[in-house]
Amino acid sequence: MSTISPIIITRDLEPLLRFYTSLFGAKQAERYPEDGAAFFIGLQIGDSHLGLVADGSVDQDAPQRLLLSIDVDDVDERLERVEAVGGKVLGPSNDMPWGQRVAHVQDPDGNAVNLTQSI
Repeated sequence: MSTISPIIITRDLEPLLRFYTSLFGAKQAERYPEDGAAFFIGLQIGDSHLGLVADGSVDQDAPQRLLLSIDVDDVDERLERVEAVGGKVLGPSNDMPWGQRVAHVQDPDGNAVNLTQSI
């Protein structure tokens, strides 16, 4: 079983955080790092999870700023299968300081997808 978590990439987290918390009653469930400027904020909206990621270099006018983060049992095994099913591997998997192994790929339409595994 897999879980899909949409993540919005933005230059400025605060306006999106305000929008989702004010309009939908989202509650902050995760924050990385815990102190200082946030790189990632995870929001709980009912039974759903929405991630917000700060990236100052993102083109706000670009048509795609959504990233799907899909939890899998074995990132490296899935990474080996990406190109066979029409996707593109953007680099090797890496262990992140927030406790995930992550690989960045694209689906056949070029949409960004992160394969994630708890470590």
